[in-house]
Amino acid sequence: MRRAAQALVVVALFTGGNAWSKPATSTSTPSSTSTSTSTPTSTSTPTSIPSSTPATGSVGGCVESVPHGAQRPTLIDHFPLRGLSGYAATLVVTVEHGKGETVLPQGIELQSQSEAAKALKQAGFVIPDQTGPDAARLNDTPADPKHPDHVTTTLELPLLALPPEPGRHTLTLPSLPVAVSRANGEIATACTAVHAITIEDPTSSTPDAAPKPNPNPRVQREEWTSLRKALTYGALGVLAGAVLAFLVRKWMQRPRAVPPPPPPRPPWEVAFERLDEVRHAGLLEVGRYQEYFDRVNDAVRQYLGARYGFDGLESTTDEILQALRRAILEEVVMPSVVTFLEECDLVKFAKFTPTTEECTRALDSAERIVHATMPREGATMSGIAQGAT
Repeated sequence: MRRAAQALVVVALFTGGNAWSKPATSTSTPSSTSTSTSTPTSTSTPTSIPSSTPATGSVGGCVESVPHGAQRPTLIDHFPLRGLSGYAATLVVTVEHGKGETVLPQGIELQSQSEAAKALKQAGFVIPDQTGPDAARLNDTPADPKHPDHVTTTLELPLLALPPEPGRHTLTLPSLPVAVSRANGEIATACTAVHAITIEDPTSSTPDAAPKPNPNPRVQREEWTSLRKALTYGALGVLAGAVLAFLVRKWMQRPRAVPPPPPPRPPWEVAFERLDEVRHAGLLEVGRYQEYFDRVNDAVRQYLGARYGFDGLESTTDEILQALRRAILEEVVMPSVVTFLEECDLVKFAKFTPTTEECTRALDSAERIVHATMPREGATMSGIAQGAT
């Protein structure tokens, strides 16, 4: 139905325009066959008249016109001879036109105020709603290989028969104009034949006809626009909330920077603290001299190892003395350290039991060693470690 069209066929029911051509003849004869109904139909075949000069005419009040040099389209129309009041009867119009023409490429646009529409209404016909099942239809017939320059288009136009009074009526369908638009914008108009149709009441053959009950109610289908919007926005809100909650949780669970550990305490402070603990532990009062000596010995060994960069608790006395000599320990302090370590080895390995005075003297000696080897005021731990190495 959509071709690379250069022409437009329009039922003038819906359009208007100037007209031409001499009146066309039509015959109304019963037909034993029908294309859309089982009832007999009448057929009208206007002749195709080539024209070299503009001409005008009318067919049953319908005005025809063809531009200069154009050829009048051939119309073959069919309409039922009988119908029912309140039911649609279909007018079938076959239009033969030139190759390349497109029939109604933009659809049928009814104009209820046109003269043809008014004439239909006066004749007892109404055009059905074009958005319903009885809308006008167009069909293209495949081109005939024997006549490649001609194209056939069929227009089916349902018309609702509404007589003004009940009973049997004979209605006359007026002639309807059909327009053909060419590529150059010229329009040719041809008219259909006048048709008569006998209209019966739907209950005319039913004795004592009674009104029919109302049909069963149909399920009402509503478009819940507000509900759909609410569900859509709600789903989007839930999704956005879930994404936001996920992002917040990931942000809360992010790896955080570990705070730097506190700076290490100076080894002499640790040594004085441990020696003070031994002094006030009450070991001498209960006769635990061996433990007293061991704790003093461990405090000094740990201090010397931390002070000069070696493991004092895991080193032997000889290893400690070698490390201290490499650290260039002052000659005043070195003899005191040697004497202290030898006394501690004597108690630890020779099972010598010291007296209370010897324990107190060992503690005092340990404190003097720590005091003597402490860095001078203002020295830092980095400087101490560099001096030890």
